[in-house]
Amino acid sequence: MTGDDGGGDAHGGLQDDGRGDLLAYLRDGRAALVWKLEGLAELDVRRPLTPTGTNLLGLVKHLAHVEAGYLGGALGRPFPDLPWPPRADDADLWARADEPREAVLDLYRRAQEHAEATVAALPPGAVGEVPWWPPGRRRATVHHLLVRVLTDTQRHAGQADVLREGLDGAAGLLPGTSSLAEEDPGRRAAYRDRLEAVARDAARRAGGRV
Repeated sequence: MTGDDGGGDAHGGLQDDGRGDLLAYLRDGRAALVWKLEGLAELDVRRPLTPTGTNLLGLVKHLAHVEAGYLGGALGRPFPDLPWPPRADDADLWARADEPREAVLDLYRRAQEHAEATVAALPPGAVGEVPWWPPGRRRATVHHLLVRVLTDTQRHAGQADVLREGLDGAAGLLPGTSSLAEEDPGRRAAYRDRLEAVARDAARRAGGRV
């Protein structure tokens, strides 16, 4: 699955019931996330980059489980051979040393294909059940679950944006579409310095720490 050029209007008109737009933006998020791993060493895609342990390959593995769970098992179409990892170990948020990067990426690709087949097979109003949600709140429509997966994916793609930029400075929205205010590294550094100066000036005016 690949994203398109990221242009908002280009996503319209795929399906009259709205699923096309949701899937288009979901594909963008998927593509952006996977792109953030390209060109990185094995250590950098796996090591924790925040105090809470967030890591790039773990984000991919987690979202594979999200797609398989919400747009698979919760709708009566279980993804084969993918039990949810034990929460005590947070095993969906990191990859074992003996778990190849390619295997995690392939799992994500297959989970996407399974999810899209589910969305195509069921009407948006079809109701499923999410067993890990609280009792009394477990029923949800295909449309609701598709929105849930889309928002999860875009959130984690944003995390990956920040993590990758912190590793080697690489940034951008999608392959071929950066959406950055400045492309030239020198001008980008000057832009950052300007923002730093403005922030310190504002802090002084407010009587805060500079």
